[in-house]
Order: sequence, then structure tokens, then C-alpha cells
Amino acid sequence: MTAQPIDAAEAAAPSDDDLITAWGLVHEAMNAIQPKLLGGITPDGKDMAGPWFEVLIRLQRTPGHRLPMSRLAREVSLSTGGFTKLADRLEREGYLVRENCSSDRRVVYAALTEQGLDFIGRARTSHVARLREHVLAPLGTDGVRQLATIARTLRDNSCSG
Repeated sequence: MTAQPIDAAEAAAPSDDDLITAWGLVHEAMNAIQPKLLGGITPDGKDMAGPWFEVLIRLQRTPGHRLPMSRLAREVSLSTGGFTKLADRLEREGYLVRENCSSDRRVVYAALTEQGLDFIGRARTSHVARLREHVLAPLGTDGVRQLATIARTLRDNSCSG
């Protein structure tokens, strides 16, 4: 019996252990870095929960500072019920308001208030400084770009199927 030639791609393919290790390292890195990015980040020096920051920063970066609540829930990986509870808390804090869509009664928007815009603007400044320290400094400019490309590829692939 003659040995079959091994395709170069197969020879270079990571083993099961390599894949498990790589994914484990992603989790470990995120778990180690996340508290450094959001701990004590609020303007009054308190920690900010990840979903709060994600919702507020997405609204800040969106023209008009408002998005449909169902879309925000999906983008921050919360159930609609979980997102409603979060929106309730953000609304009680004065950071967002709900607005009904004039053309579709089923759609409700979450919109930043002036207070919310000011709050997330100050929190973002702290967050960016920490990103520069804990992400840009160790990875460098090219590493950050590669990280963004890899993360976008994984996200887009998981959303397509």
C-alpha cells in the first residue's frame, strides 16, 4: 500500500488540542482584560457592567443616538426580557428614554438622553485610555487591526449560519 501524499493545508491544520487551547486563551484574555477596561470607569469612579457600557456606547456611536430595542438586545446578546430590565434601569438613571416608532407600532427605540450622552462621553474617554494601555500597548497597531479583522470574521460567520 502506498502512502497518500499529505495536503500542505492538512499538515498545517491545528490539532483538536490546538483549537481548544486557542479558544481557551481568547476566553482567558477577555476575562482578564474586561475588569481592567470597565472597573472604576464611570465618572464617579464606579465599575460599569459590560451590557450597560455596550448599550450606551452603541447608542452614542449611532447617528441620532437611538436604535430599535430589539436590535440593541440582539447586538449585546441579551434576551428581549433581559434587555427590557436593563433598559428600565438605564431609564431610571436618566440615561435613555423609549420612543415609539411613528410608522410601526411594534418598534420601540432606545434613545440616549442628554444626561446619557454626557455620561457615556466621559466613560468613553476613560475606556479609550484603558484600551490604549491594555490592548494597543501589548498588541501594537497591526495587532489591533488583526484582532478586529479576526473578531469581525468570527462574528459575521456566526451570524450568517
